[in-house]
Amino acid sequence: MTKKRYQGETNDKERSMHRLLEAVGCVIKEKGYAGLGPTNIAKAAGLNKRLIYFYFGSVDNLIEKYVRSKDYFAGASNGADQLLEQNNGSGTCKLLESILVSQLEHFYNNEEMQKIILWQISERSQIMFEVAETREQVGSQFFELADKELNQEKADLRAVAGLLVGGIYYMVLHAKSNDSLFCEIDINTEAGFDRIKNAIGNILSDTYRRAKLQEN
Repeated sequence: MTKKRYQGETNDKERSMHRLLEAVGCVIKEKGYAGLGPTNIAKAAGLNKRLIYFYFGSVDNLIEKYVRSKDYFAGASNGADQLLEQNNGSGTCKLLESILVSQLEHFYNNEEMQKIILWQISERSQIMFEVAETREQVGSQFFELADKELNQEKADLRAVAGLLVGGIYYMVLHAKSNDSLFCEIDINTEAGFDRIKNAIGNILSDTYRRAKLQEN
């Protein structure tokens, strides 16, 4: 006979916290970041807004927890140390390609994340600043490894990565907002999407190749 799981205070808390976190995403999709007030969040969750403060301390803490759970680089930071340590400063080209392609796929398929990035570039926010700082910490770990492999004065991998990340954000937001071509590429099609993924790999391969040729 299967035992029933105890549905007590702890489970109620977990369910309520989960509903509040998911409600943040619903509000972002329906009303944008401007609608992220306690009343809207509590209504979307079907809970009393006092639970926001009881479980999270503040609306900002709730929103930050949600944003971090949806942000690729912030989420990746938990396992980044081990991944980068295993790499040990060799083969960082393929590692960076994997990170950026994963970011492209995650961003394209996540409507809330698209709204969050629009929020980040639209106005100053302590929440967005802290999330961006987490991204920078993950990036710093990677670049520290890449510095062992390449002469950064010749490669300037930081500038290349910055342009690639910015391009990923813009192309996805453009395609999702306007459903139109960009540089005659439609990334809403499988063929167009694959072209961008291939371009990421080609740009990084060329950057590493040229840097290593200049060292010889």
